[in-house]
Amino acid sequence: MHKILSYPLSIVYYILLSLSLLIFHPIQWICLNLFGYQAHTRSVVLLQWFLMRSANVLGSTFTVKGREKLPVNKPIIYVSNHQSMFDIVSMIWFLRKTHPKFVSKKELGKGIPSVSYNLKHGGSVLIDRNDPKQALPAIKGLGEYIQKYNRSAVIFPEGTRSKNGAPKRFSENGVKMLCKFAPDAYLVPLTINNSWKMFRFGMFPMGLGSAVTLEVHDAMKVSDYDFKTLFEKTEEAITSSIK
Repeated sequence: MHKILSYPLSIVYYILLSLSLLIFHPIQWICLNLFGYQAHTRSVVLLQWFLMRSANVLGSTFTVKGREKLPVNKPIIYVSNHQSMFDIVSMIWFLRKTHPKFVSKKELGKGIPSVSYNLKHGGSVLIDRNDPKQALPAIKGLGEYIQKYNRSAVIFPEGTRSKNGAPKRFSENGVKMLCKFAPDAYLVPLTINNSWKMFRFGMFPMGLGSAVTLEVHDAMKVSDYDFKTLFEKTEEAITSSIK
């Protein structure tokens, strides 16, 4: 019954999703090219609100816990598990005051209205996961960027999305590079729950009634820990809260 009901609701959802992405693509271009970074950032944040409202049609909800723990006016390295594209939507919206930038695969940098434009022009980095020689210098640049401007970077150390919510192996290389080149940063573990359920049947139909949550864990100053300890504490905080 769940899957049968999801077919018509998924059609409505994809219509709203497509309209949001198509409308905000030129809005982003105008904001960035005529009014600069701040206007572009506001347009991207507003887009996430529309994307979440589109998902409300499916009965999906979005909440955040622990946002009061975030450092103020400090560079931040967010490390998170990864379950679906709505992880990114949630983070851009709920963490908007820290200007999150993403380490994303290069395939997302073209062909997707609004999404590709923001990734290419909004300060995020696109990496080839099969080419470490290209990926690590790009991540280095992002670390230097957040260090200089007191902004934030988001990295998913699993490298790819979990289709059932169970965490995959965490890779330390990208996190280590960000910590090295943003030594004044605070590392903040994040746990996403239930966003995978929106895609439990694949891309179509969509899952219904997913209660997506973003949990912000205690911040750890990078310079206060050796990297091995920092990484272990980060992975433990994230995985212990996956439900």
